[in-house]
Amino acid sequence: MPVASTEDMIVARKGSSIWLTLNRPEAFNAIRPSMMDQLQASMDLVESDRSIRALVITGSQDRFCAGADLKAVLANGSPDDPDRAFVAFLRQVMATYSRLERLSVPTVAAVNGLALAGGMELMLCCDLIVLDSNAKLGDGHAKFAQLPAAGNSVRLPRRIGEARTKYLMFTGDLLDAEKALSWGLADEIAPVGQLDEAVEALLSRITDKSPLVLERMKSLLHDGREQPLEVALRSELKMVEWHAGSHDRNEGLTAFNERRKPVYKGR
Repeated sequence: MPVASTEDMIVARKGSSIWLTLNRPEAFNAIRPSMMDQLQASMDLVESDRSIRALVITGSQDRFCAGADLKAVLANGSPDDPDRAFVAFLRQVMATYSRLERLSVPTVAAVNGLALAGGMELMLCCDLIVLDSNAKLGDGHAKFAQLPAAGNSVRLPRRIGEARTKYLMFTGDLLDAEKALSWGLADEIAPVGQLDEAVEALLSRITDKSPLVLERMKSLLHDGREQPLEVALRSELKMVEWHAGSHDRNEGLTAFNERRKPVYKGR
């Protein structure tokens, strides 16, 4: 069901999930400022509607995202100071991606085709990554003497390790789906033409859980990554104590004892 589509992005509701489809296939779904505005608006929608349980990002016409559309960014800049528009765009992307990473609901990157540079950085901000078997992933910044500015130097080594990150960033090589999975850069591979079905099957195993639990799990995982061990463990225990009085926690225990399916309310 369409929700609020624009020239650059198709926004649709499928069950309890919102699907965002980057929709600039002629430019390999390259990112420009208006797309970041739409992504922010879509996240506003997710945060305001508790019936939305997940967010999926994919690309149109067998293409995920080839990174930033530098031509579009520089075309909007001042001839006297072209770097200003470029830097402002990078700040916009960084802020948007960081918000996506912290979004309260689970997020899935459904990667069809090429995910390069800023497209890979967008993918890495999602909680889970499902690849079409024809997908190709790479950094690519070094090929044009650019630096990653939306997280690849930070998120990529946390996902696959520093050595493999250096290999990808220094060479600019592309990984196929099987190698990406073996490196830990993806969670699942879908057969050709069955990416949406694979993501829907994954979502069915996620969105039946308590949205409150998933939100708090995400918070613990993100915060724990940035805290010393003892601090993270204390934070975990504090969250458990806080969670003990919630409806969903008590409903889960009651449903277990009564051998029935729990009815969660997200509170």
